[in-house]
Amino acid sequence: MRRFLRWTGYVVGALILLAIIAAAAVWILGGQKLAAHGMGHPEHLVTPTAAELADASRQLYVLRCADCHNKGLRGDLFFDEPNIATIYAPNLTQIAARASDDQLARAIRQGIGTDGRSLVIMPSATFARLDDSEVAALIAAIRALPKVGQPTPSRKVGFLGRLGLLTGEFQTAPELVAQYARELPLDLGPQYARGRHLVASNCTECHGGDLGGGKTDVKAPDLTIAGAYDLPAFKTLLRTGVPAGGRKLKLMDEVARNSLSHLTDAEIQEIHAYLQARAQKLSR
Repeated sequence: MRRFLRWTGYVVGALILLAIIAAAAVWILGGQKLAAHGMGHPEHLVTPTAAELADASRQLYVLRCADCHNKGLRGDLFFDEPNIATIYAPNLTQIAARASDDQLARAIRQGIGTDGRSLVIMPSATFARLDDSEVAALIAAIRALPKVGQPTPSRKVGFLGRLGLLTGEFQTAPELVAQYARELPLDLGPQYARGRHLVASNCTECHGGDLGGGKTDVKAPDLTIAGAYDLPAFKTLLRTGVPAGGRKLKLMDEVARNSLSHLTDAEIQEIHAYLQARAQKLSR
């Protein structure tokens, strides 16, 4: 009996040791993944047009910068789940005061922070589709804001968050940038190029890189569904988040009111025309 208990103790001790080693490996490897991308590649920015500079403050709302980073881009708590992560959308006025244009552009389009670490819950995969001049105009708009508040706390990624990164449940921003580079919205020619660009830089965060539907917990639909909307109904959807039939769409309601409502009528018409043509093309 003593021998049995002794060997049982050995087995239990070995299992505990293996569990500790496995937990340590998850913690270390998850941390390495968060820091894996270094400084990325140099950005190419060009001087924005006068129209782009004048419009850049509106784009801070259209692209949800002001929604995530709070009014004045002073930063805000964005995600807080025990054992997963506590993440703040940083105070961009503080970061812009010490970062170069190249560093800011890498954060926007490559998902790499000014400290060289991979960002998380940052829609760089969508922003990677912005033109060089559009990104330069955004940076100018950020720099034009007064430096306010304090730097936000550093992120804290817990054990479950690190485990999710290793299993693919969660992805870093650079990983999503690489994925979206392989998933592009359907090219329907120059007639719909502007609408395609607007959709690619505004809608793919939720609806997937090729608009075929979100693959995350958002579960946003394939945007062929937009083919069922005439222009007035589509405009109502983007301005209010209320779809045909009047049912409540929680996420779309929030995104429409805070961001898409800032689109101009002309932009909505371009988006609608592209999505209508895409739906017709894919239904053949």
